[in-house]
Amino acid sequence: MRKSVRSYYAEKLSGERLRRCYDVAPPRVQQYLRAEIDFVVERIRSGERVLDLGCGYGRIIPRLAEKAQSVVGVDISSSSLALGRRLLKGIPNCRLQRMDATALDFPDGSFEVVLCVQNGISAFKADPVLLMREAVRVTRKNGTVLFSSYSEKLWEHRLEWFRRQAKEGLVGEIDEDRTGKGVIVCKDGFKATTYAPEQFVSLARECRVGAEIFEVDDSSIFCAIGKE
Repeated sequence: MRKSVRSYYAEKLSGERLRRCYDVAPPRVQQYLRAEIDFVVERIRSGERVLDLGCGYGRIIPRLAEKAQSVVGVDISSSSLALGRRLLKGIPNCRLQRMDATALDFPDGSFEVVLCVQNGISAFKADPVLLMREAVRVTRKNGTVLFSSYSEKLWEHRLEWFRRQAKEGLVGEIDEDRTGKGVIVCKDGFKATTYAPEQFVSLARECRVGAEIFEVDDSSIFCAIGKE
């Protein structure tokens, strides 16, 4: 039976299996991952509270915690969160919680910086309007919201990465006939899409917020929202 993409991330592609996905990333993808974190960390000021939506096992949290006053990571996968709690137990200024990013259990204005990176806006398979509105809601005035997706310039390297994951049995076999133009389809029903700059601009307009679009390292598209 085919799983929905959302349950796929919550159940199959989670915990140690999710961690292994990053272990098998080719060099250019590893560069992309580093560049994305660097871009985010540069926009965090000392003493700020940071929320990481779709944190998985807390892959980027150690870097965030070096600069932020506190970091909260939320995810829907219990196995990823359990792994993250073990890996991050020596970092006192972070915590992980199981929570739906479209229905956050935080008061308005709880954080200075809210992140949804590494294509979370597509990977979550949630209503993007609800996702962005919730991210903005829990961000304080003059705070920052950052969403990211893949640049089309990374396509060949991203596809290679998924082929490596498929070879390891982490995702299903790639359906080469249906894969292309930024969309990766696996024969077990998994489908990975992206968010283009114009989609971010349209979404921000629908959510009634202003947004700036940045391309980082020829690999990431960032949508940066400054809450007024």
